[in-house]
Amino acid sequence: MTQADRRTRLPQAADEISLPSETRATSVFVTGHVPRRRRLIILLSVLGGFLLTVIWSAEFVDSTIGDNIANTMLGHDAKETPLTGVAAGVLFAFVSGVAGTFTACNIAAFGAIAPLAGTSGGRLGRFLAPLRPLGWMAVGMIVVSAVYGVIVGLVGTSMPQFSTAPNTPGSLSPRSIQSMVVFGLIGLIMVYLGLAALKVVPDPFARIARRYPNAPLVFMGVLIAGFLIGRPFPLFRQMFRDAAESGNPLYGAAAFTLQSIGNIIIMAVLFLLLAWFAGSRLQRWFAARPSRLAATIAVAFIVAGAFTFLYWDVRLLARREIIPWYPTAPWA
Repeated sequence: MTQADRRTRLPQAADEISLPSETRATSVFVTGHVPRRRRLIILLSVLGGFLLTVIWSAEFVDSTIGDNIANTMLGHDAKETPLTGVAAGVLFAFVSGVAGTFTACNIAAFGAIAPLAGTSGGRLGRFLAPLRPLGWMAVGMIVVSAVYGVIVGLVGTSMPQFSTAPNTPGSLSPRSIQSMVVFGLIGLIMVYLGLAALKVVPDPFARIARRYPNAPLVFMGVLIAGFLIGRPFPLFRQMFRDAAESGNPLYGAAAFTLQSIGNIIIMAVLFLLLAWFAGSRLQRWFAARPSRLAATIAVAFIVAGAFTFLYWDVRLLARREIIPWYPTAPWA
């Protein structure tokens, strides 16, 4: 064999494993292209999620940003004005969703699907193409939100999120326990999806995606809706208590569905703008080295999952003085 023949047998991209059996996409989040230095990608992603927990200030995001958005949209103090009637409650649900757009969980979820904005074709095509994944995400999100709203309308007053018990040092309130369980599970799921994108663990959607290729996007919508089940955002809890006290499952379903829609509408617009202005560049960048797409998806999921788990299941324990210490920035 000549030296030239040996050169032709080398992988074209130096940062990916190019075995045919490993480059087959099994679902929308698992492209099959495996980047090298996977351990380093995982380590840096977990570190990034941890650092976010150190600097993240929920008070700033919820009060400074969320409350001001809600007050501006409603034209009055959202926290101090009681909800009177179904119409006021439905409007408040949508507004509180918009106000909660920039919570860490929401940003994390959209960060994981941002690579899907890279599409080919004209500018209009690049703008419209992301509507499809957003639509499938909305399917999972709306179904879960509506079902949870019905449950809240029927039995909400006996649920942990309805509790007004104060958070005291050395103990956890019922709503804190619910948040820890829900967000801890969501965080671990996201980490697993990131590892699957790197082909470290099996793709959980490999079988179902053959028949239903949009199943992973629907599941992503389910995860976003799952934030409602654990969210302690004050405006959300105000909406929750109103829906629970109404005893009306239809009102609960409508309120929670609109809350979810409001929660993603700004991120959806930003997602479409990304596709409009940078979609072709992203597509060319990913096409030049396909392992970049797998690495980007994996990093987004692992950073999001590590942040969600550490913030809600470790840092929360330190804030309640159940574990001795967790590093936080002075403003956090």
